[in-house]
Amino acid sequence: MRKFIAELLDPGTTYELEPVIPTDLVRAMEIDAKFASLGLGLVDATVAAVAERRRQYRVLTIDRGHFSAVRVGSQYKQSLTLVP
Repeated sequence: MRKFIAELLDPGTTYELEPVIPTDLVRAMEIDAKFASLGLGLVDATVAAVAERRRQYRVLTIDRGHFSAVRVGSQYKQSLTLVP
């Protein structure tokens, strides 16, 4: 984890660390409700909400179960591209 955090915070990497804003939390609740059968929870639903807001659909995650099934966008048609 230490190595990953160091890389994440290094301005020379391609990762972006995005702050969560209140509207992201509201949207996360909507996404969690829409995909209730997945049991996304606060963190995963918030990641999806932030990706949606930023229109940046590449998500760094090892949680392929949740993120391969969730869709974002006004009509829930946009899938997320999972990295690595």
